[in-house]
Formats: sequence, structure tokens, C-alpha cells
Amino acid sequence: MTDETTKTGPDATAADLAQDVADTVETTAETQEPDPVELLKAENSDLRDRYLRLAADMDNLRRRTEREIKDAKSYSVAGFARDMLAVSDNLRRTLDAIPAELRDDAGLKTLIEGVEMTERSMLSALERHGVRQIEPVGQKFDPNFHQAMFEVPNSEVPNNTVVQVVQAGFVIGERVLRPAMVGVAKGGPKLAEVSELGSNSPFDEKDA
Repeated sequence: MTDETTKTGPDATAADLAQDVADTVETTAETQEPDPVELLKAENSDLRDRYLRLAADMDNLRRRTEREIKDAKSYSVAGFARDMLAVSDNLRRTLDAIPAELRDDAGLKTLIEGVEMTERSMLSALERHGVRQIEPVGQKFDPNFHQAMFEVPNSEVPNNTVVQVVQAGFVIGERVLRPAMVGVAKGGPKLAEVSELGSNSPFDEKDA
């Protein structure tokens, strides 16, 4: 007598195959099931990385904002300072134009002293706002701070040394507000260090 639950032939083969597949899927699921602890560790590491990146971005933003605020405060008066320097220049030209023989006149002397006091007060006010005068005489010519107007034959100082100032230069903070107009020495010994411009003179060597 044949057992009715026992299958033979093609039906038995198909049933065995289906059972094998089911067993394989179940075994794979059991072996690939992630460890909850490892999942938490990975999530914690990811959150930590995100936090560090966010903290770095916020710190950079804070630094940039502070720098921009500082620059805005430092350089907000730049345009006004240039206008005031133009007024100061006119005061100086007025004083320089007074003949030496008239400077001892009692009435004119008082006026001169008043103009000089006004000039000093104006420059002092600008200095309180970060505007400083460039003192270039005796320094090596620097195109970042000086504007060469002419050359002066002078064999006693190194070539390209600033020997005369035509118009005072000023800086505000770390920026040049106005370069100093200067005359530079020519004919003296060459500077030992190579010029940053790649030339020994701020002028073209037309006569070389």
C-alpha cells in the first residue's frame, strides 16, 4: 500500500527544490542579519562626523563674519579719509607758498600757526581712525607703498633708496590709502637683494 503523503515523480522533485530554496533563503537571512550594536556604532560615527563638519563650518562662518565686521569698521572711513587728506594737502601747499620773509609778520604768523594747528588736528583725527602716514625716506623703493616720480643722482646711498618725498602717503589698517610720491636714488651701489619686480629700478632702463 502506497503512503499518500509521499510524492513521487516530477511533483516530488519540484517540492524538494522549493524546500531547498526556502531553506537557503532562511539561512541567508539568518547569517546576514545585521548586529544592532554595530548598526548603532555606525550611526553614532556618522552623526559624530556630521557634527564635526557642522562645527567646523560654523567656526569658519564666525571667523569670516568677525573679519568682515572688523574690515567694515576699519575701512568704512576710507573714502572720507581720502577727502580729508586732500584738504590737508591744500593746507600744506598754502603754508609752503608763504614767502619766508613774510613768516615773521605778526598778523600772518598767527594765521600760519592756526593753519598748522588745523592740519595737525586733522591728521591726529585720521590717526585715531587707523590712518597712518608712511615714512619712506631711507627705505628701499617698494611699489606697494611708493610711487616713483623721478630719480635723483646720489652715489652715497644704495640704488632705488627713497631720498625725497613729494607727497606723503598713508595707510589705513593694512591697506594703502594713498601711496607716497617719492624720488629715488640713482647711481649708488646696487642693493644686494633682488628686487621683487625683477628689475633694479622702478623706471624703465631706457638709457642702459
